[in-house]
Amino acid sequence: MFGKRTSFGGNTPGVGEAARPVPSAAPRVESPAAIRRAAEAEAMAARMRGSEEIVDVRAPVEAARDKEYFQTKSAIFNALIDSIDLSQLATMEMDAAREEIRDIVAENIALKSIIMSISEQEDLLEDICNDVLGYGPLEPLLARDDIADIMVNGSQRCYIEVAGKVKLTNVRFRDDAHLMNVCQRIVSQVGRRVDESSPICDARLPDGSRVNVIAPPLAIDGAALTIRKFKKDKLTLQQLVKYNSISPEGAEVLRILGRVRANVLISGGTGSGKTTLLNCLTAFIEKDERVITCEDSAELQLQQPHVVRLETRPPNLEGEGEITMRDLIKNCLRMRPERIIVGEVRGPESFDLLQAMNTGHDGSMGTLHANSPREALSRLESMITMGGYSLPSRTIREMITSSIDVVVQAARLRDGSRRITHITEILGMESDVIVTQDIFLYDIIGEDSSGMLVGRHRSTGITKPQFAERARYFNEEANLIEALEKSNTEQRELLDS
Repeated sequence: MFGKRTSFGGNTPGVGEAARPVPSAAPRVESPAAIRRAAEAEAMAARMRGSEEIVDVRAPVEAARDKEYFQTKSAIFNALIDSIDLSQLATMEMDAAREEIRDIVAENIALKSIIMSISEQEDLLEDICNDVLGYGPLEPLLARDDIADIMVNGSQRCYIEVAGKVKLTNVRFRDDAHLMNVCQRIVSQVGRRVDESSPICDARLPDGSRVNVIAPPLAIDGAALTIRKFKKDKLTLQQLVKYNSISPEGAEVLRILGRVRANVLISGGTGSGKTTLLNCLTAFIEKDERVITCEDSAELQLQQPHVVRLETRPPNLEGEGEITMRDLIKNCLRMRPERIIVGEVRGPESFDLLQAMNTGHDGSMGTLHANSPREALSRLESMITMGGYSLPSRTIREMITSSIDVVVQAARLRDGSRRITHITEILGMESDVIVTQDIFLYDIIGEDSSGMLVGRHRSTGITKPQFAERARYFNEEANLIEALEKSNTEQRELLDS
């Protein structure tokens, strides 16, 4: 089916070198079982020396770092490239292309008289298919739904975050060129590039997972690839309650905030769950509302049918053609939005978002990095000032108080757990100070025997917040007051006990 091909371009995903003639004689290869035993012995020795915990996330043959294994794989790989037409391969369905590659690889293994068990041969076949069609050694990590982050520091070190803890894995790339080709394959899917002239790139995977690449010469020890993975099953507020991220009463207040078109700012540190929480709140938007999202890399996964997704664009090689977040927000105001959702506010676009919130686009939302609701408001003011607006501080603060109704604070605690620590309402101005009141707080009580923090969400005693009037307009006031009174009652019973 495939014609003979004797060259292999560097732009082809998964491979970064020209095809070489297949050696007439196979290199001397040890049994994969022996390779596996050597790798296991090395890992055991490392643990006994007290080194970092190494998580085995791949099949033993894949995880082996033995040089002869890579020589075998390279020989078979080169033979594959020498006998397949990649241009025709690209036109095939993924499953059909994978089967074609597996057939040719199996044939080459037989021709070179390499002795492997069926399971070991399957491991090698899968490894080569991942290199040609997928993301190489990252494929086993991307297939796991329990991993939150993948952090590749050069070709030889890869970390993952599981259950809030960062662990070293045994995933390795062949060399720096192999890693760069995987990075190039990822970013090219969204029309971007990463190379020496453009060494920093933000992109996304097809499932919405966020990708950042920084390449040499900025990254001294080889390209650094960071992937913030999204779960296949989207989290809901009910699941956040199950995981103790928020109390049931707090979740009901958040549901009402999303339902009654309150302007919400979600604040938190890196990896605290801001985007996840934003996705949860948008689940309560009515299906007939027109929602427009503006993001640097499209991550939000709204379930409503009437959603328009916008994404910024970096400049081209000549430094032209850049589309900033400000450009997107200004344009979406002409698209008749009912709600505007900004993935992350990080610059002068904050001014345009506040203007939108204050001019008929109720229910707009956004996230930003800050450690507390008070710091979030201060940072918002600073970003507006850095945008070149020569406005008095009082004017900016009045704009903030008239635009934002509630700040929700998310935090990632030192044990790796994620909690919603504040639901804070903005009341107005007193003199030159923004007045806020906390509705729900999270208190850390102590630590259990396993090192996990123990805490509880509590109500501050507020029975009728300022946005209760808005809740009445949407016929949600009774539910809001019931949730607050129930939380207050539980708090009093806890104090009495």
